[in-house]
Amino acid sequence: MSLDTPYRSPSDAFAATAARRPDAPFLLAPASAQLPYAPEGFNIAYGAFKSEVDLLRAEYASAGYGRGARVALLLENRPVFFLHWLALNSLGVSIVPINPDVRPDELSFQLELSQADLLVATPDRIHVTKDAVLGRARLIDTDSRIPPCQAEVAAQTPEFNDECALLFTSGSTGKPKGCMLSNRYFLQVADWYLAQGGVAKLQADREINLTPLPMFHMNALGCSAVGMMVLGGTVVPLDRFHANRWWQCVADSGATVVHCLGVIPAILLQLPVTEVERQHRVRFAFAPGVDVRHRATFEERYRIPIVEAWAMTETGGAAATTTAREPAGFGARCVGRPSEGMEYRLVDDRGADVALGKPGELLVRAKGDDPRAGFFSGYLKDEEATEAAWQDGWFRTGDLVFADEDGLLYFFDRKKTIVRRSGENIGVLEVESALYMDTRIGGCAVTPVPDDIRGEEVFAFIVPNAEVDDDDAAALAASIVRTCAERLAYHKVPGYVAIVDELPLSSTRKLARGEIKTLAAASVSDKRAIDMRALKTKLRHA
Repeated sequence: MSLDTPYRSPSDAFAATAARRPDAPFLLAPASAQLPYAPEGFNIAYGAFKSEVDLLRAEYASAGYGRGARVALLLENRPVFFLHWLALNSLGVSIVPINPDVRPDELSFQLELSQADLLVATPDRIHVTKDAVLGRARLIDTDSRIPPCQAEVAAQTPEFNDECALLFTSGSTGKPKGCMLSNRYFLQVADWYLAQGGVAKLQADREINLTPLPMFHMNALGCSAVGMMVLGGTVVPLDRFHANRWWQCVADSGATVVHCLGVIPAILLQLPVTEVERQHRVRFAFAPGVDVRHRATFEERYRIPIVEAWAMTETGGAAATTTAREPAGFGARCVGRPSEGMEYRLVDDRGADVALGKPGELLVRAKGDDPRAGFFSGYLKDEEATEAAWQDGWFRTGDLVFADEDGLLYFFDRKKTIVRRSGENIGVLEVESALYMDTRIGGCAVTPVPDDIRGEEVFAFIVPNAEVDDDDAAALAASIVRTCAERLAYHKVPGYVAIVDELPLSSTRKLARGEIKTLAAASVSDKRAIDMRALKTKLRHA
């Protein structure tokens, strides 16, 4: 797909809409969202926000920021996030959005890898940085004066192919990778999102896009935010998903589109029926990963069709699929049809194409002379991993997919050792590395197990260094989980633990991952695993 856009960057798209529709709402949240920082909600017009962006841009410019610099933002989904992002983007500065749930070690790693000049946090989030090693980054809150830029700056304008954001994604390695994503990447994500058609057909200047997804994900940043800037629509950026006020917020905001992950419909279906759940204007829910058991019930109860899709942080809109044009009742785990500009193959372990209906690893690339056009620009400071992901001109997704005779694609499983919990990709090696820092642990293996609500949960087999009685196993597991929670974000902490004498190994003395996954699922099913999910939730709010 050749990207047909008059814009160099998201900030250009925003500026164009602000000039054309200055009085139209850009950011909106009703009081029923109960945002702790804006209890009365907010409604901010494009023109007024553009004036604020211009003032902040001037401050960053006078401090010397421009292309070649990175600024980390610990600003959640608040309007101030968009303010700093657009001001920085208009100068060519790349942002590093920070997950507010990160632990000190994770934050230290992200700041060190990104070499961010600055970490901007809201005053009430400064505590998140406690005990983190900030490296070269200077920490300021949103009320502080901007210190001079330390990076070598080439210019103070955005360029189409230059870096717009650095997003961290968990792969199969021990540490998250920093995905370098260009302005082109985000504009192409928006282009793909706006062109889905079918039940997801969008109307210029009329859409209100509500998302509880975080701005450190490409879905919210690319589809909801940049998509609405290009379209002339409104973004309703919630702090996170809250089931008990979801429908009132959806109704009060006037949302025409809602974004969610597969876990959200499952939770909503557990709520008692209320009048307000039908008092909405939503035409479709963009909700990748919905369990087939919940999809039809959700669509019938709430009268909202669900659009399934597939993409990765690395592929963006250059290689993505959607069910938007498919008739209702598409098959289980169907992720739809490839985008117009996407080429793909499904291959076996030897690299040979698989037969129709048989699962194979999904390889993707862009049509045309440049197979990487619109994809991520690479993993920061890891050229080896970047080139390993691209082989013979194809990007290896690590996902097992099969196709039917009508050209529809179906997700089957993941080759990579990833836990996908509530839409978060969690690398098992990262969790294992954190567990091994506990001196009480002699061996461990982490694997996904099915979870009715969250899709998958983190399961850890633990081999303790000292003998443990059955009566003491639960106490040890709880203590290990508490220690792990000090090193990892909440969602990465094991939700189940099994204390065992040894781990299954292959003939080459490597962890037998397939057997481990099977044993973990059986352990949960037979209620032999120690359930740590309640403790995990408690630690999140501690």
